Amino acid sequence: MNAANTETRAWINGKLVSMDPSVDGEYGLLEGYALLTEGGLIKGVFPEETLNPALKVTDLRGALVTPGFIDCHTHLVFAGKRAHEWEMRLNGASYEDIAAAGGGIQSTVNASRAASFEELRSAAMKRLEAMAGEGVCTVEIKSGYGLDLETERKLLLVIKSLREGCNMDLAATLLAAHSVPAEFSGRAAAYMDEVCGRIMPELWKEGLFEAADVFCENVAFDVPMTEKLFRRAAELGIPVKGHNEQMSNTGGSALLARYHGLSSDHLENLDERGVKALSEAGTVAVLLPAAFYFLKCTRKPPVELLRKHDVPIAVATDYNPGTSPFISLRLAMNMACTLFGLKPAEALAGVTRNAARALGRQDCCGMLKSGFRADFDVWDAEKPAEIIYEPEAKLLLRRVCRGREEFYTHIQKMSQE
Repeated sequence: MNAANTETRAWINGKLVSMDPSVDGEYGLLEGYALLTEGGLIKGVFPEETLNPALKVTDLRGALVTPGFIDCHTHLVFAGKRAHEWEMRLNGASYEDIAAAGGGIQSTVNASRAASFEELRSAAMKRLEAMAGEGVCTVEIKSGYGLDLETERKLLLVIKSLREGCNMDLAATLLAAHSVPAEFSGRAAAYMDEVCGRIMPELWKEGLFEAADVFCENVAFDVPMTEKLFRRAAELGIPVKGHNEQMSNTGGSALLARYHGLSSDHLENLDERGVKALSEAGTVAVLLPAAFYFLKCTRKPPVELLRKHDVPIAVATDYNPGTSPFISLRLAMNMACTLFGLKPAEALAGVTRNAARALGRQDCCGMLKSGFRADFDVWDAEKPAEIIYEPEAKLLLRRVCRGREEFYTHIQKMSQE
């Protein structure tokens, strides 16, 4: 069920988890307050006794209300499957063995190049539907499985088309600098020239993405090549972000901070110098615990240093076919707490206000606050930690995105008036 609500509406008898730092408490919890929406925006948060009795009212009957969730790092548009590579690894195959057998990122590139627009779109729409069922209202989707102008354009056009078919906000990121394609084997610098000189400028001119990303790592692009992309992006006025310090301490985060990057992601090998640089630049640290788990990594991101230097921490799925085949943002939150030691309130901030900041959307979503988008989730829960504690529990009752409402489980418990 999906209904657009254009009139002013009061949502009452809910426990509002505002995630607004100006409200006391780690969750910004408000009880006895009503959420007023008008069209696609939150008109305000007011004590219930002050409401105009003539307003249309929805009684939430004690349910928990959070901002709509935001997954700020996914690779959601792709073709092909790579479960066989996982099986090969478990049977003792090395990275080189898998690559020699046609595996790795290049296998997904080959499948995505061969797939039709409709095949890519249909598969991606099913993935978005699964995310919606977990309360996700905003999703960042990277390209990066094309690695040539034609296919990168195709992937970005799929993202553009998906916006028209789902009740979500989709942020498109160009990740043409994801890996070196087979046709440029041994010539990473030449491929970076292609990205900076042709792929990125042309697709930016076409308005197909809103930020550029790069995999700064020994197996992909080194710091000088990464800086070349950042310099070119700055010339074009393109915001940047980066896959950094996943496998080694390259200094990519410190470099990204110099260019005022939106987010630095992965960060298992980040040092204090890099943390300080992120702090000074206001760049968000995006943690990707599902990839950490799937790859059986042992070095954890420096959470204590991030806290010490007040770096905003976001949490995302990193959903992709090779290293994080987990589409559940609630599972990622649970993993962030269990594996990395985040507190539940930090994990929830990581998929709301801090995730919004990682996408440059901190002024419009991620909190229950006047003037923000009417993106919120209604949960069959008493405390916020319950949402994270049992990630497969069917707790979502309603998802409201830009004022459009969808119903999920246990709706008989609540008024639909």
